[in-house]
Parts: sequence; C-alpha cells; structure tokens
Amino acid sequence: MWALLRGRHLEGLKFQRQKVIGRYIVDFVCFRHRLIVEADGPQHDDPDADAARDAWLTAQGFRVLRFPNRRAREPQPRGHRRHPRRRRA
Repeated sequence: MWALLRGRHLEGLKFQRQKVIGRYIVDFVCFRHRLIVEADGPQHDDPDADAARDAWLTAQGFRVLRFPNRRAREPQPRGHRRHPRRRRA
C-alpha cells in the first residue's frame, strides 16, 4: 500500500507512514487533508479497541479509512504503475 501512497502518487497527496497521533501510531496519514489510511492486520483483532481509536481520531478532525491487509496486497489494476517512470531531460 505504501507504494501507492508515497511520493504523491495518489492525486498529489503527501502521505507519511507510521506517525504518532496522540497515543496512537497510524499506518499512513495525509495531514493536509486530515486523512488516515489503516492497513488492518492481526493487531486489529479487537473491534472495540479499533472503534475507540477511530472515535478519538475522528474527534481530532481526522477521517479514517481501513482496509484489511489481504485487500491492501491485492494486485493493482492493469495500467497502474507502482513507480512512475522518470522523464529524461
């Protein structure tokens, strides 16, 4: 998922990974748009804890998107390049 988000590949949005917000560490965050993307793995097996975390982050003005890890690792659609080709001068 980081390959899709880093380097402003997604609509020019600047994401950072593994950032501390309050007492939580979020997977990916775009501070400008207050958007958090979470790739849920086995550490997210407690729906009550996730709900409390999401409620706190939402109260701080963030939007939280969650994707199961298996979904985050699915092959990308045809035509999607993980790393854009650099133009030669």
